[in-house]
Amino acid sequence: MSTTPTPVPAESRTVLLRGGDVHSPADPFATAMVVERGHVAWVGSEGAADAFAEGVDEVVDLEGALVTPAFTDAHVHTTSTGLALTGLDLSTARDRGEALALVRAHAAARPMDRILLGHGWDAARWPDGEPLTRAELDEATGGRPLYLSRIDVHSAAVTTALLDLVPGIADRPGFTPDGPLTRDAHHAVRAAAHAAVTPQQRTEAQRAALRHAASLGIGSVHECGGPEISSEDDFTGLLRLAAEEPGPRVVGYWADLDIERARALGAVGAAGDLFVDGALGSHTACLQEPYADAAPGHTGTSYLDAHAVAAHVVACTEAGLQAGFHAIGDAAVTAVVDGVRAAAEKVGLARVRAARHRVEHAEMLSPETIASFAEFGLTASVQPAFDALWGGEDGMYADRLGVERARALNPFAALLRAGVPLAFGSDSPVTPLDPWGTLRAAAFHRTPEHRVSVRAAFTAHTRGGWRAVGRDDAGILVPGAPADYAVWRTEELVVQAPDDRVSRWSTDPRSGTPGLPDLTPGAQLPLCLRTVVGGRTVYVGPDE
Repeated sequence: MSTTPTPVPAESRTVLLRGGDVHSPADPFATAMVVERGHVAWVGSEGAADAFAEGVDEVVDLEGALVTPAFTDAHVHTTSTGLALTGLDLSTARDRGEALALVRAHAAARPMDRILLGHGWDAARWPDGEPLTRAELDEATGGRPLYLSRIDVHSAAVTTALLDLVPGIADRPGFTPDGPLTRDAHHAVRAAAHAAVTPQQRTEAQRAALRHAASLGIGSVHECGGPEISSEDDFTGLLRLAAEEPGPRVVGYWADLDIERARALGAVGAAGDLFVDGALGSHTACLQEPYADAAPGHTGTSYLDAHAVAAHVVACTEAGLQAGFHAIGDAAVTAVVDGVRAAAEKVGLARVRAARHRVEHAEMLSPETIASFAEFGLTASVQPAFDALWGGEDGMYADRLGVERARALNPFAALLRAGVPLAFGSDSPVTPLDPWGTLRAAAFHRTPEHRVSVRAAFTAHTRGGWRAVGRDDAGILVPGAPADYAVWRTEELVVQAPDDRVSRWSTDPRSGTPGLPDLTPGAQLPLCLRTVVGGRTVYVGPDE
């Protein structure tokens, strides 16, 4: 991809991109685009582009590349993502032995760290299914403080030395003498571990995460912070960093019932991971029926009931803020729906719908709760990679719930049919930042009836993220939209949908449907060549 630049400040430059494919509903056959003052000014054909060539500051020859709106990842933990990228990553460990070897190597390589941090272990994928014990970790670290979050970030394996830093930890709910910690015990040790991260380490982790996001064509992320997840300094520092340095946009959500505190911190909503329950992997998602692989009668953990949900939705609606909740289990999702219904009865359905409140994850849904999401205008902020990682008849979901209940999880097609707004994300570092992989996971869901077209998935991962923050004019390459876009090297463009009849018609030129890369499992995913945010280049590939 070649350019002919003229020295003009990036914010005010006029740029013509031509000679490729531009994914735009304004012209499904567009091959060119003009960007002016940080916004899309025109999209159209190669012949019409000639009229702009002499009056622009830069001409970019796409050389056949694809231009799309930049992706929005609607659920990210930025600092934790950066720490996972630069620190101890256990997601590749195939068994406990490999995990312990990685812990030993990390401890030896970082003798000066006050507390060792790691992430990503998943005992459900190990042959014996057993997590690391405290005694094993004490030996592997030489008795140093260590915090290892499980892949879902709702439990952690720790060393005795870290427990010694948290007075009264044995009396907190979720404490076990030798196994992973959950609930309040986990929150306490997580706070102690994160407190050991210096401001400089935190900023470098944030930079690493945002650089990585930009390299994947991600133009904006929704940071999901909160007092039980990160810290106020972490949250405000990230928002400040994003405002001062070129990179992806950061939209901040602060998960706190204190809505004035959320507003003061610069959050657009007292939302995100405001926990109604926990996670399936850690047996803390709140279920209506017991887990299949836990102690008899165990149905998980409830943090907020419908009454608390209703009070928060009312307060946020009246304050002009978004409310939002983390809800995974069917009992938790029902509590959210019942709470929102009570709020709508108090402040009015129209006001609740206009506020675009959110539900994060929303995995265990029934036809009734899906209908309620549509009625109340709730955005489902969902992570298709969860199904790719844990779905299927032999996956973790089936272990936790049994095959029949697991088969109902993450029903993306039913949500779309009901008219529920979808916003796709990763919950990174729970699953990696990987937008095209996310689209593939949605289009090739392990349960066929839950699959959606690549086009619908693409919309949920681009325009859906913008709509989730109340912006209907972005995430799409049409005149007037913000010039947030990515340039990709990819193979032939196709139209993929679960129904072959839809695919055949959409491929017909008469349909006017722009194509997208082939995401069939095994096909090579597109390579990001450049990412642009607000007309400013924030990533250029190494070969460009």
